[in-house]
Amino acid sequence: MSFALTVNAQNISTARPWTYWWWMGSAVKKQDIKAQLDIFKKSGLGGVHIIPIYGAKGAEKDFIPFLSPKWLEMMEYTVAEGKKLGLGVDMTTGTGWPFGGPNVSTELGALQMEVVDGAPSVKNTKQMVKRAAPGGEGLVFNPFHKSAMSQYLTRFDSAFSAVREKPRSMYMDSYEAYGANWTEDFLTEFQKRRGYDLRPNLTLLKDSVNKQNAGLVRIDYQQTLAELLRERYANSWTKWSRDHGFKTRYQAHGSPGNLLDLYDESDIPETESFGTSRFPIPGLRVDPDYSIKQFGTPNPLAMKFASSAAHFSGKKLVSSETSTWLANHFKVSLSQIKPQIDELFVSGINHIFYHGTTYSPINDPYPGWLFYASTNYGPTSHFAEHFHLLNKYVEKCQSILQESKPDNDVLVYFPIHDLWAKPARSSGGVHLLEVHHVDRWLLDLPFGKLTQQLWKDGYSFDFVSDRQLERLKVDSKGNLASGATSYKTLIIPSETYMPEETLASLLRLAQAGGKIIFQGKTPEQVAGFGKHDERQKTFLENVVQLSRKNTVQVGTDVDKLLAQNGVVQEEVSKKGLSYIRKIKNGKVIYFVSNLGNAFTEGWISLGKIKVAAKNDPLNGISVLAKRDSAGIAQVYLKLLPGQSCFLEEESGVAIVSNVKGKVKSVPVSGNWDITFLKGRPSLPETAKLQKLGSWTELSDSAVYFSGTARYTVTFDVPKSVLTKKGLQLDLGDVREVATVKINGKVLGTFWSIPFIADIQSGILKEKGNKMEIEVTNLSANYMRLRDKQLPDWKKFYDINVADITYKKFDASSWQPMPSGLLEPLKIVYQE
Repeated sequence: MSFALTVNAQNISTARPWTYWWWMGSAVKKQDIKAQLDIFKKSGLGGVHIIPIYGAKGAEKDFIPFLSPKWLEMMEYTVAEGKKLGLGVDMTTGTGWPFGGPNVSTELGALQMEVVDGAPSVKNTKQMVKRAAPGGEGLVFNPFHKSAMSQYLTRFDSAFSAVREKPRSMYMDSYEAYGANWTEDFLTEFQKRRGYDLRPNLTLLKDSVNKQNAGLVRIDYQQTLAELLRERYANSWTKWSRDHGFKTRYQAHGSPGNLLDLYDESDIPETESFGTSRFPIPGLRVDPDYSIKQFGTPNPLAMKFASSAAHFSGKKLVSSETSTWLANHFKVSLSQIKPQIDELFVSGINHIFYHGTTYSPINDPYPGWLFYASTNYGPTSHFAEHFHLLNKYVEKCQSILQESKPDNDVLVYFPIHDLWAKPARSSGGVHLLEVHHVDRWLLDLPFGKLTQQLWKDGYSFDFVSDRQLERLKVDSKGNLASGATSYKTLIIPSETYMPEETLASLLRLAQAGGKIIFQGKTPEQVAGFGKHDERQKTFLENVVQLSRKNTVQVGTDVDKLLAQNGVVQEEVSKKGLSYIRKIKNGKVIYFVSNLGNAFTEGWISLGKIKVAAKNDPLNGISVLAKRDSAGIAQVYLKLLPGQSCFLEEESGVAIVSNVKGKVKSVPVSGNWDITFLKGRPSLPETAKLQKLGSWTELSDSAVYFSGTARYTVTFDVPKSVLTKKGLQLDLGDVREVATVKINGKVLGTFWSIPFIADIQSGILKEKGNKMEIEVTNLSANYMRLRDKQLPDWKKFYDINVADITYKKFDASSWQPMPSGLLEPLKIVYQE
């Protein structure tokens, strides 16, 4: 088998997860930097991302102005210490977000235009840098201005001119230039690019206007903004970064540009997983206070914009801001984090950045300095002791995902002009392609409906933009090749508008034998208002010419058309599983995650593997049984809700007819002792339990306890059960992490759903088994008391600490969170 984890010194820091590291007021000291980096290394992190933000009250004398000689000294010290430990370091090209600061004049500030009496009325948005650090305060600069980025970066030219120890990458956060939609030479650029004067047609931009040509003018307006954003903002920043020896990580989402083109500018495209995905995994909790209406939910299709850009251009790494506001402060468990990471993995992400960790003086009282937004991955987190277990899982997965190439059969064209033709709901009248409310721009488009169906039906696909299509060629096998990746076919979703340049690309590909599918219909109109009638005639002639090519198909039965083009449809999706298919060393690999509740085990067929080995990053490697069913090779997979694994082709497996037995169980019966071992505010009294349940029901002190307790029970096992193979202990509902020992033998530490432990042969006996389970809960119950007695820990400037709805944080009114072992335990086996 070829699943051995091999991570050399060169790439160990990317295989391991990284973390955002907020420097509050940049009030950092070398001894604390070193101490925290040591903690990060021991916990299994691979690197940090420095983000200077607002400070903590009482620490003002220690604030270090951003980019001052002292700040640069601390940054260099961090990079140097990181190198010693094998930890990478990235940094934001600024403080807070978006880009701006003290060297941004009013003339360079972001502008908003609205049409008043048929003319452009322009004003400065006056937006300031959000969550700015000392020395980073100032106006947000105009992202469409011809020289704002270069003038902004002069500050960094000066600062880094004598710097020796540089971070790996510069970072640009998600686009949040609220209302920005103009620049001083916009009309000139518009006429140069679109071929006509916008001024007589400005009224067509109004959302309320529904005239014939309004959609065409809106397209031209949005396309001009998108081009200026890519050229003057993203490309300018990327070029500067590379010229200075930095890689780039870029969150393009939230902007009015074409995300595929913007992500394509960076070395490491980065998406964002904000909030909870509502997976129907039994036992998975969702914070009831999280507001879908306010923030939306993560969506794999939004994540695929970043991974598609990376796949298309052959970029090894695709990153994600991970688990932002997964639940309220002090309420996030490791078991809630893992499914969100698995969703990122199946979406093509392979470089996790936790959101995040706050620099906090080592001697600062609990809970230390905290960023306003959850999740806390720092040393004071309630899961800090077990954090390395999650990191080990991520490292095992990423070591394979980063060293393999995508194996996607289908390219799906993203017809952004149909979106641009519609009136926009956002301020400034432009479409902002955010990762939060994808329902506002993505899901209702024919493109969104098609890709949702492709995802559900088991197709492997990437997205492609108009600009990227120009780089596509047809290889000797008839596949569509980007230079880094090849695809069997291209799908054009049902659309109305298309640029003639895109149509020309399609004609070129079809003439070379490239396979193209139009879903339902061919495009009806050429995009853009300038000389539209003249261009429209030629456009329709070329559409007819294209539709007559032998490799071009038009139809509504997408499954049939894809099958005719040799595209593989994976059955695992039909079973309710999520997957990504990749190639490593010439072999096909699947990463499969059960993020639902429709599948537990059964026979499945894999589109490109006949016999498979299963690599469970938590439980090791095994070879799956196989059989032939009506001439189709199948493997027998057991993957419970919440579990994930890699599948890779394996030879030499005997054919079997049936592997599934009847599942039975026997309860673990006996009286339990519970002893509190460590935690705060104090240790409750030892108690005896006839029935398992939350320890918050034991006593007044236990209701506020945060820490670890040991459960002990003596139990018997029927002799007939001892002879069974594959015995497991089902721990039921665990709050939150459990380390299990039976008869002195440690079964392991269990932190993710399902909480099931394998029981090795010979551990159990018929009479007098002793089981000890140490359970660690969250810190929420203690913070209920802390906020009643000593709320002084909330001592930060700006937004201070907010709750999950961005209101003032107050844990004193929370209800107790269940803690410990909540359900009867049972030993599971198969007849």
